[in-house]
Amino acid sequence: MNQLICPKCKNELNISGKSLVCQNNHCYDLAKEGYVNLLSSNKNGSLIGDNRDMAISRRDFLNKGYFSSLAKALEEELKKTKTVSPAVLDICCGEGYYSSYLKERCDGKFIGFDISKEMVRLAAKRKNGVTYFVANMTDIPLKSECIDFAFHLFAPFYESEFYRVLKSGGTLISVTPGEKHLFSLKKALYDTPYENDEAPPKTDNLKLIEQRKVSAKILLNSNEDIQSLFKMTPYYYHTSDDNKKRLDALDSLETETEFLLNIYKK
Repeated sequence: MNQLICPKCKNELNISGKSLVCQNNHCYDLAKEGYVNLLSSNKNGSLIGDNRDMAISRRDFLNKGYFSSLAKALEEELKKTKTVSPAVLDICCGEGYYSSYLKERCDGKFIGFDISKEMVRLAAKRKNGVTYFVANMTDIPLKSECIDFAFHLFAPFYESEFYRVLKSGGTLISVTPGEKHLFSLKKALYDTPYENDEAPPKTDNLKLIEQRKVSAKILLNSNEDIQSLFKMTPYYYHTSDDNKKRLDALDSLETETEFLLNIYKK
């Protein structure tokens, strides 16, 4: 954990018993699951991010392998790095599916964080050797230039912090939806569904070296899985109750997945 820094004074954190402590005696207790809450003192992780039910739903959905095409693509990109035992950061790690997948298949030192305490708790319960912590991407409690490879899936792009923690020559993969991502799900919900914009996140300091599209079709075999997928999308928060009811009668749904890997170098 020697990459972690105190969110208050920015000094290195070290293990002392069941806590992490900096030289100024700021102390952060390790939860029984093994993660640590490093949100700044003015942030309350218990009130931010997905709740427990949504975290469990996401975990169960991803564990069924519906998005395995994306996990495999991340594995391929990570294996391209020439660094021995690279430091790998899962930004907005959720319940740990992707970092766990990579940890099982790739060499490296893995770290993951999310602003949702419930997500991080589930991630830490995987007991997969990944260091998990609660934090905000706008103030990542990591040393500068300590990460070789970072990935960032369907979340806001906060370039200044991503740039700061990456080593020179380091890689950042920011995954955004392709134009046809979940289009059949959107057709089931809306009269006039739209395709996604494929413009990459804007950057001033990182260099976009490649865009790679990963496409597949998935068959959702239960209404539970259909609802779980829907709740993982931003559409869930912006769809009327009447439109949401359109999914209630569906027992199965085949839909596209289309992930756009925007690959940046520092």
